[in-house]
Amino acid sequence: MALIEELETHLSAFYPVESRHGYSVNKLIEEEVAFFILRYNESAVACGGAKLFGNDYAEIKRMYVRPEFRGRGFGKNMLDHLAEHARASGVLRLRLETGIYQLEAVRLYERVGFQPIGPFGDYKPDPLSLFYENTL
Repeated sequence: MALIEELETHLSAFYPVESRHGYSVNKLIEEEVAFFILRYNESAVACGGAKLFGNDYAEIKRMYVRPEFRGRGFGKNMLDHLAEHARASGVLRLRLETGIYQLEAVRLYERVGFQPIGPFGDYKPDPLSLFYENTL
């Protein structure tokens, strides 16, 4: 919960509420999002979830690495784990929405093979949002 609160606080400085699409802890549970915590020296340093949409795709939700732990490969580790979870569930495409000001995240996503796409699912076009997909 602390990681999600930190992420929400961070995003609220850049984006109005209508451009923030993250799930609350309760919604993660209600939507049956597989949610993972990455720990380093017993401290929670990163989190991320994958919501399955049948066998069509999995959407990455609430991906976050605490700022003091960025640049150490934790984000890539979390993405790899989410991709493995999707593959094990029979899904071969990952999708995500991120904000235009999340430059570190965008660089990571593009470095591991995510390609820009248009809005998907229930998303509407938003000048503050970027949409990506990666075929596993």
